[in-house]
Amino acid sequence: MAIFINKKTKLLVQGITGRDGSFHAKEMKKYGTNVVAGVTPGKGGTKVAGIPVFNNVADAVAKTKANTSVIYVPPAFASDSIYEAVDAGIKTVICITEGVPANDMMKIYHYIKHRGVRLIGPNCPGLISPELSKVGIIPGNICKRGNIGVVSRSGTLTYEVIFALTSGGMGQSTCIGIGGDQIIGTNFIDVLTAFENDRSTKGVVMIGEIGGSDEEDAAMFVKKKMTKPVVGFIAGRTAPPGKRMGHAGAIISGSSGTAADKVKALNKAGIPVATSPLELPALMTEKLKEMKAKKGTVKKTKTKRSTKAKKK
Repeated sequence: MAIFINKKTKLLVQGITGRDGSFHAKEMKKYGTNVVAGVTPGKGGTKVAGIPVFNNVADAVAKTKANTSVIYVPPAFASDSIYEAVDAGIKTVICITEGVPANDMMKIYHYIKHRGVRLIGPNCPGLISPELSKVGIIPGNICKRGNIGVVSRSGTLTYEVIFALTSGGMGQSTCIGIGGDQIIGTNFIDVLTAFENDRSTKGVVMIGEIGGSDEEDAAMFVKKKMTKPVVGFIAGRTAPPGKRMGHAGAIISGSSGTAADKVKALNKAGIPVATSPLELPALMTEKLKEMKAKKGTVKKTKTKRSTKAKKK
């Protein structure tokens, strides 16, 4: 099992004939993803690495039954590309494009929620379910199939964390970069909920960064709703106030959104926070041991109670 994408994913690539679209379409196909179509207006009838290209998403969906789309188009066309995918019946949309205006995303957010569509991004690296499917730009060679879920606001830092887990012998169920913009389609709580409900995921690594309150909100959710162990990492500990650090949402405003506040909130929720990605495998191992010991204690207590009840 995995979340959001798997072997049943039929992928459509919007912007497939562009530099990034064509390169990553080939990489995703090489990884084993079922890339069934591409879309570039005016290029219908051509092929990219054997993948048929259509003039619009509606035609591509009608011919190939694509159920997932990944967007590699310039910022000026990204919003329209999202709307086009949704209107054509695509239920999972991943927008890699950086620079989508926040005003556009406010409208898109409500549009997709009303139609029950999963949007990941924009300005994200996508996601990968190791050995099952890869949608986006996360390098497949650093991933290993396993039972640890990864969710991250960061981009390249996600790769470092995945590599650390793989090197530490911890495979992943699904790794997701949700994007670091101020308004995104899928947040930490959405992904944590999916991991909590996924039987193949036994623990979760959450990678946050400065700015906003998403990590604090996620910490409260973990404390109240999660039964699976969660460990974290917060990027931007040395960032100066008022400076944007890479992402549109990664800015400390006044006294809110600091790394110290986020670490404090996570710790309060029982989520240990690593000071380096290299520490994450050890932290997760420890949390899994604690969880196993806790379950063992509960089981023994129930057994004792059952035995006493029978004697009575």
